[in-house]
Amino acid sequence: MSHAERLEIAPASRIQGTVVVPGDKSISHRLAMLGAIAEGATVIHNFASSQDCQSTLDCLEQLRTPIQHTGSTVMVEGQGLEGFRAPSRPLDARNSGTTVRLLSGILAGSPFETTLIGDESLSRRPMKRIIDPLRRFGAIIQARDGNYLPLTIRGGPLRAISFSMSTASAQVKSAVLLAGLRATGVSKVHEPVATRNHTEIALSEFGARIHIDGGEITLEGRRPLQGKEFLVPGDFSSAAFLIAAALCVPNSKLRLTAVGLNPTRSGFLSLLQQMGARIFISQPASTGGEPVGEITVESSELSGMDVGGAWIPNLIDEIPILAVLGTCTRQGVRIRNAGELRAKESDRIHAVAANLATLGAQVEEFPDGLLVPGDQTLRGGIVDSFGDHRIAMAFAVAGLFACQPVTIQNPSCVEISFPGFFELLDEVVEREI
Repeated sequence: MSHAERLEIAPASRIQGTVVVPGDKSISHRLAMLGAIAEGATVIHNFASSQDCQSTLDCLEQLRTPIQHTGSTVMVEGQGLEGFRAPSRPLDARNSGTTVRLLSGILAGSPFETTLIGDESLSRRPMKRIIDPLRRFGAIIQARDGNYLPLTIRGGPLRAISFSMSTASAQVKSAVLLAGLRATGVSKVHEPVATRNHTEIALSEFGARIHIDGGEITLEGRRPLQGKEFLVPGDFSSAAFLIAAALCVPNSKLRLTAVGLNPTRSGFLSLLQQMGARIFISQPASTGGEPVGEITVESSELSGMDVGGAWIPNLIDEIPILAVLGTCTRQGVRIRNAGELRAKESDRIHAVAANLATLGAQVEEFPDGLLVPGDQTLRGGIVDSFGDHRIAMAFAVAGLFACQPVTIQNPSCVEISFPGFFELLDEVVEREI
């Protein structure tokens, strides 16, 4: 399917079939980076096909890490903790905030200067939250206005720190832990609310000395990591759009196989089940320390919910689709404490509110969230992806249960996280002829 500047999504009569979602982005980034500073080869099967993860591989290659990419398998030749070499030009993370924030943690201990750059969207996203703790380790970092790309890091010998996070952020936690790998001594991170723990799991799998006690993570620095073989689970955040579609389109039943079910990521499932969703988990297993399973979803009547507090870090990526889903619920959905969404690939709170209004929905926008009343019928219309993959996919799902087609402007941004999303949707969607 060619995704010109616009793509029309027509209403569906039902959704049915079995799908495999792409490899998890968050896990793929982390395994590639840790593989690069481990000793020996790391082989990663089902590596995420997204542009963001390709940005990480490109940056690692510029740091002189040999990488072989065959189909969905990536082999990273680890160079050891001190193996990176100075790149010949700035490292371009394109649209990937994860690439910048996590790689900065590793580069903080590298004895050369590196500049990280990105596209227009990434250049507007805040970096001060990683700059401050990395400076405490001893790295010298400069940024535009002290907060934005380009980011220039002059790394060197690091001293372990103890860091209490003021707001929950898996990327800040990860940057600190990755810097801690190269630091002398024992680094500690205290997080106020549990955030996704893929970094801790991956560190443990590579043989790092890491200990987790409640909200405190302790990591011993200067210990070598060992390369190994991994199979990346299906990306739960990608699965979320298909789950939502099957819930809202009548007479639907969809199976999603080998999806990652890490409890720090799958809050969206628990939330939907509390709202009355018919979602069933089977085939539980574990791969590379990560839980996986098969998800079966049937169309359901959903009650509605107030979502805030500890829920938010666990389902931050799913909030756009949750808001769209809110129109199908009986009592609606109220989302608070999610101000961080204003600094993502787009201002996701505004993007969701503007597009829902375009489709005739009532919606109230707060500084830190949204109120979407329930029992609303979406009409068709033309919505803007705002160049944001999660907004494009959320409103593609809206098009499946709206009463007329929904046209998405700039749909190709889905390549950032889920290449082939629209084709996969076509395979499972049935429409009235």
